[in-house]
Order: sequence, then C-alpha cells, then structure tokens
Amino acid sequence: MRYEGSIYRPPSEADAYILQATIGCSWNKCTYCDMYRDKKFVVRALDEVLADIALAGKTYGANTKKVFVADGDSLILDMPSWRAILAACKNTFPSLRRVSCYAMASNILEKSEAELRELCGLGLTQLYIGPESGDDQTLKRIAKGSTAAEHVEAAQRAHAAGMKTSVIFLLGAGGVERSEQHARASAELATAMNPRFLSALTLTVVPGTPIARAEEKGLFTMPDIPTALRELRTFVAYANPSDAIFRTNHASNRLAIAGRLPRDRGDIVAAIDGALKGEVPLRPEWLRGL
Repeated sequence: MRYEGSIYRPPSEADAYILQATIGCSWNKCTYCDMYRDKKFVVRALDEVLADIALAGKTYGANTKKVFVADGDSLILDMPSWRAILAACKNTFPSLRRVSCYAMASNILEKSEAELRELCGLGLTQLYIGPESGDDQTLKRIAKGSTAAEHVEAAQRAHAAGMKTSVIFLLGAGGVERSEQHARASAELATAMNPRFLSALTLTVVPGTPIARAEEKGLFTMPDIPTALRELRTFVAYANPSDAIFRTNHASNRLAIAGRLPRDRGDIVAAIDGALKGEVPLRPEWLRGL
C-alpha cells in the first residue's frame, strides 16, 4: 500500500485496512499534537485513492472487514469523493462491515444532515471524535478549534444520521491548574455527547510542540501520576452516557481498564482506587507510547 509519512489509527482499528485519502490534518493547530506537524495538508487525488482500494482488494479483499480512512480528519472530503470511495470499498471488499474515520466537530457541522445520513447509508458508520476536554477554557488553551457545545451538536447530528461515535478525552490536558475542572467538565461532555464508545488517553508532552514550549516557560504543568489517576476517577464517577463501552487501552495510559458506563462504574472506580493505593500495577513507562 502507498502511504506518506507516519500513519495513525485508533486501537480498535488494528485489524482494519488503512486507506490514506488525505495527508495530514486540515486544522493541525492543537497544541499537544505532533502527529501531523511534519505534513502539509493535502487531499489526495481521487484516482490514486481508488487505485489503492483496488490494490488492497487484490491482496486482502476477501479478509477485509473494516476500512479506516486516514489521515487526521478525512470527513472534510467533499461528497463526490466520499461517494466514490465508499462505493469502491463496498464493491471491493465483500466482507466489509464498516468504514470509519477521525472527525473534528467542525467537519461534522460542515456537512448537512442529509449528507451525513447519505454517508452513513453508503457505509461510513463510525466516527472517532476527540474533544479531549469538556472544559472550554482548556479547549481554548489547547487550540482545539471547537467548544464543548459544538461537540455536543456534532455528536447529536452524527447520531441522528445513524452513525456510531467513539469519543476520546485526554487526561492531563487541563494541566495541574485546571485538573479538577477538566475532569468534571469532560464527564459532563461525555454524558451530553452520549457516544457508543468512550475512551480516555493520557497526554504526552512531545518536544517541539506548543504545549512543550509552554511547559518550558512554566505556563503549563503536566499532572503527576496520582493526579492523572484522580482525573480518571472523577471522569468515570461523573460520566453518565446511556450505555457506552469504555476503555483506557491506549498505549499512552498507565492503567488499562475496560467496561461499560454506567453499568460497570463501581468496578472501574474500584480498579482506579486500587491503582491509587498501589494495589493494582501500572503499565511501566517503557511500555507507554503515542
């Protein structure tokens, strides 16, 4: 397969065919993110993308059940491109169950309700959305580009179109200063967005990023391990979606837990409390990553 630069995908897409339809991220301003800083945002030529699908079909066609469309926010593609890509995927992969992609709240809101319904009907049935925080002050500081209210509206529109959403929050994003506000507001946003899948990652301060420069100047302080675990505990204790599959299985996290919220809240909180007491082992630092 033809790829440009590093390719990222959610943990749950480990067995998916990764199709690079865009290169980089159209926003690319989040202060903590280093994933696409070495790339200039480009929409790949449609004929190249379709050629990649055809090539993947010859190699993996019968076994491909999922397709993840990269890079950072490929929902920004126009409707003619999406129609062609989704039709090609359906025709090329006979066992295909779903197509998914990362999406910013702004990408979703730029599509009409009818367009979102059409995309879902054509096979784009799951969106990964990363608000990172529900605290508007934190969202502004990390340059997320959308408010908590805009993320709620985006999730509601995706759900109305029949799409499943997987929503991601970032432990530590508020720094020490806004740790409690970040955790509680993120739980409130998770409740309001009401996703099918919900996950928490842990901020990694990558050298060269704006947040790393802020840290060097004393303008940002990353919470220590106990504080990050308490953020997670607060988030789990207050998040109340209808029925979300919750995971912290990303490599950035020190504590890998899984369950459903709100059903398994008690067990998850008990596991976090065990980690805070030193009774539950944490992932070694050398095993953590982006």
